[in-house]
This record gives sequence, structure tokens and C-alpha cells, in this order.
Amino acid sequence: MSLRIAFQMDPIERVDIDADSTFRLAEEAQARGHEIWVHAPERLSFVEGKAVARARRVTLRRERGNHVTVEEEKTLDLATMDVVWLRQDPPFDMFYITTTHLLEAAGTVVLNDPFWVRNSPEKLLVLKFPDLIPPTVISRDLDVLRAFKEEHGDMILKPLYGNGGAGVFRLGQEDRNLSSLHELFASFSREPLIAQKYLPAVTKGDKRVILIDGEAAGAINRVPAEGETRSNMHVGGRAEKSELTNRDREICAAIGPTLKERGQLFVGIDVIGDYLTEINVTSPTGLQEMERFDGVNYTARIWEAAEAAVAARD
Repeated sequence: MSLRIAFQMDPIERVDIDADSTFRLAEEAQARGHEIWVHAPERLSFVEGKAVARARRVTLRRERGNHVTVEEEKTLDLATMDVVWLRQDPPFDMFYITTTHLLEAAGTVVLNDPFWVRNSPEKLLVLKFPDLIPPTVISRDLDVLRAFKEEHGDMILKPLYGNGGAGVFRLGQEDRNLSSLHELFASFSREPLIAQKYLPAVTKGDKRVILIDGEAAGAINRVPAEGETRSNMHVGGRAEKSELTNRDREICAAIGPTLKERGQLFVGIDVIGDYLTEINVTSPTGLQEMERFDGVNYTARIWEAAEAAVAARD
């Protein structure tokens, strides 16, 4: 089966070929004989009833500094693609949300399903599973946030639609900065904040578990740098080999059917200790690190599921 694939992604020329999950997805697609196109979200349009994109066909190589050859940009009717991958990084703002609406008009298989990407933000989908998450509150109301801190003491405060560890603060038992942080966030955003009880187990790592079509595939552990609360690799977190625990599998078994039903084929969840903290459906990372640690081609499994989705649609 040779397919035409379009990736809606951030500039492919600037990706880290040893870490970027989208590059790995495209590389594996090319190895399977598929035709690869890329377009920036800014090049997506709705024109006279069709979702179209100014896209470039690409050829990929695993050569640092020489990893991609691009052809001349052309306007594609996305209905002529067999699969469109929604893979641009957050922030999950109105621009991002608008692209999900436009992709719904593509008339082909879009992964992950844009309707449910839009309606399943990373820090909100977890609310569907209250028994799996730590004590959590989402609010713009300073009194509500103060009451939460008074009850739980040590807590994490972060923007609801943030990403990559940006704007994440730990407020310890004696910390008096909640009002100032609330004022700071309110000065540039109307979004609520999310507060969660601090989990000391984060010092041992924040586990990223990859699910493929609703099934647990594998995991890596992301360990914070010394003196850091955040374990994101964007801010110095270190990836380590990890195994799926019984608790990890229990969490995946609980959320997997919902992810599969909603067309979320490639998902990365965050687990600290025994708790689920985020369900990442927009542009999950960690795939390449997991493959290197385990010596398993997990990306081939993703493509097997994607190809099955195309076959089912036909």
C-alpha cells in the first residue's frame, strides 16, 4: 500500500532528527514507500468548500544538517491525501483550534482526529478520569486557588494551555507568591490556571507512556535536572529507560478505550508515581527515545494502525 501523506507541522528544516517524533513518523512512512508532503499550519486554508494547503513534497535522510530535500511548493486539496497528520506543536490557542476546524473539512483520514484534539486538551481530558489524577483544581478565581493551597500546601501552578514546561511553578508550604503569580498570569491571559497537589515522586521522574490506538506500547522516564521541578526535556530533563508498571497498565486500560473511540491514534500520557497528570494528544514526544532504549520500531506499529484506518475508510 503506497499512500500520499501530508504532515501539518512546524518547519521540518529546523527539527532535531534525533528527538523529533514527527520526523520519525515521516521517516518511517517514507521507508514504507509512502509519498511525503509537509505544510505549515499557516499554509492551511479553506477555499470554496475545500481544505487546501500550500505544501512541499520532501525526501528525508538521517543526516544531521542535511536531513531533508524539499520540492517546489504546490497547492494541495487535502482530500487527495490518504492521511493528514496534525502535528504542529502547541500553544493550544485559537489559531491551533481554528486549524482543527479546517482539517475537519479535509475529507480524508486526519490523525489525530481534529474534532477530538480540539475537545480533549492535554490538561482537561484527564478530568474525565478523576480517580486516576492527583487533587486538581482549574480556576481563574484567586479565592478558589487559595483554598486549594490551604488544603494541600505544596502545589504546582501552571497555565491551563501551556506546554513544554513553560510557566510551571511549585509553590511550597510556606510560599507566599500565589497572589503575585495570579496577577502576573491575569495581566496577559484570560485563561484559567490549573493547580495540582505536588507529588514528591516527581524527583524520581515524570514518566511518558506512549499509547498506540488506545493500547500501551512503552515508556521512558524523564528526570528533572538538579534544582528543577520540571522534567520536560525542553528545560533540561533527562530521558531514561523505563518499564511499564502494573499501575501504568491500569491507567492505560482505563483511558485507552476513550482514546481509541475518539480517533487519538498516537498519544503520550504523563504519569508521576501512581497518578496520571496529562494526556497529550496534540503533538506527543518521546517516541525516538523509547525506540532507542527498547530497540523496538514502535513507529511501524503506529503506521500499521494508520494504514488500517485508511483501509477501513476505503
